[in-house]
Amino acid sequence: MIRVALVEPEIPPNTGNVARLCAATKVPLHIVGVTGFRMDDKAVRRAGLDYWPQVILHRHADLASLQESLPDTRLVYLTTKADRSYADWAFSPQDCLVFGRETRGLPEDVLRANWDRCLTIPMLNPGVRSLNLATAVAIVLYEALRQNGLIGTADKKLN
Repeated sequence: MIRVALVEPEIPPNTGNVARLCAATKVPLHIVGVTGFRMDDKAVRRAGLDYWPQVILHRHADLASLQESLPDTRLVYLTTKADRSYADWAFSPQDCLVFGRETRGLPEDVLRANWDRCLTIPMLNPGVRSLNLATAVAIVLYEALRQNGLIGTADKKLN
């Protein structure tokens, strides 16, 4: 199953919206490292509304423990710095889509060490440096689900 990981998220409504997206798609959500807020914060809960019980949530101290917990999973890193578009990537059902902090993204050393698995979402306006985290997760997650036949026509339901 495809997974989503947020590394040290800072903005409660973004995490809440990603959690809601993961609940809607039955995709496990992994929170890595220290968050910039308490996970029981009202803003996180409000963004996720009453869907929190349906979120498959996992916590990890760091990226190494995320990788250890998912030994057969390919970590795919999303960054504005990459050259390869997510649209040119062949997603696997075993992928974990890894997104960094809203203000800084993923650490440079992580990107350098995994450059062959770093993807970006192309933006037509060079004056815009990045997309909202929840928007970026939705774009890439739905493409990964589509490629793996987990979504299709409006009448097809997620497994």
